[in-house]
Amino acid sequence: MSVDLATERSGVIKWKGAPITLVGPALKTGDKAPDFRLAAADMSTVSRDDVIDHGKRAALLIVVPSLDTGVCSIETAKFSRLVAELPAERIKTFAVSMDLPFAQKRWCVAETVSNIDMLSDFRDHSFGAAYGVRMKERGLLARSIFIISADGTVSYVQIVPDGTHEPDYDAALAAARSAAGT
Repeated sequence: MSVDLATERSGVIKWKGAPITLVGPALKTGDKAPDFRLAAADMSTVSRDDVIDHGKRAALLIVVPSLDTGVCSIETAKFSRLVAELPAERIKTFAVSMDLPFAQKRWCVAETVSNIDMLSDFRDHSFGAAYGVRMKERGLLARSIFIISADGTVSYVQIVPDGTHEPDYDAALAAARSAAGT
């Protein structure tokens, strides 16, 4: 899988007020969701088709720079509580970061999070570049949310304008409910 390092976008996000360059395309609702290779907790490879269970469910992807930072930890723990009400058979929630799977697992145990699967883009950065959220200056993923419908299309995109701020939880959950058909 090739990583598109040619497309760079500026003016989309900031980090503590400083401009950040995003690498990759600007995905929008209705686009075919790009494939990716992410590492699961057991180091197995997870693809786009895996997260949507080959067309059987939608996937809510919560993308954070690193679980070992305050805002990312707060956000992911809060989503863990909020997504508990979603029908798991119709939409599954994943947190995606550059953290190693071992660090993700450690964080889940410490925060008692069990209803969000952790995925890491540490191997080849295919997710960050394919979804246009790799921060060039930081080498991390930009805080964002994507929903992939069961048919493999992007049904929701939220790129948080300042990477040190939390996302719009209500908008993301409304989109997740819609993707789940509830």
